[in-house]
Amino acid sequence: MSEQDIDRQLVERARLGDKRAFELLVEKYHRRLLRLLSRMVRDPDEVDDIAQETFIKAYRALPNFRGDSAFYTWLYRIGVNTAKNYLATRKKSMPTISEQALDDDDEPDERLVAQDISTPESELLSKQVAMAVNQVVEALPEELRTAITLREMEGLSYEEIAEMMGCPIGTVRSRIFRAREAIAAKLRPILGTSEDKRW
Repeated sequence: MSEQDIDRQLVERARLGDKRAFELLVEKYHRRLLRLLSRMVRDPDEVDDIAQETFIKAYRALPNFRGDSAFYTWLYRIGVNTAKNYLATRKKSMPTISEQALDDDDEPDERLVAQDISTPESELLSKQVAMAVNQVVEALPEELRTAITLREMEGLSYEEIAEMMGCPIGTVRSRIFRAREAIAAKLRPILGTSEDKRW
């Protein structure tokens, strides 16, 4: 039985009033949801509240879950929307993607920078890269920020992101490409300088 089938059974039991079934879903996805939300909201206390609100909304909306998508995709969509509403009302910025979250498509030099090399120079460079990446991600339009966060931090597939964001896969690919381009453009001068210093 696949994970999706197990989740469907738990959802069905929860719909019929089995509270333990929904608790099992909460236990299964709580940590992953917190990880996702912590990339969008900086305050850990607020992240906990948003996660709790997400599960409450999901529980109330169970009758609307048709099972067309995986439960966690549906849950994450609720979580992302709840976090976006929180950010809109609090006017806080979405975060951050660290340099360690760069995808394998990035150049090796960029990944090497993220490694913990215990020289003051490399530590400074890592901080500069992290700050640069965070600045770029925070400055991205919301759609690009959400897409790159879901892909790089949560490791979701393009199909899952498309479902969560309610747009075609091609749009997701375009948004992630544009976000990566913006990050790469910001990192090139920093990494170029660092290579001169290191070699």
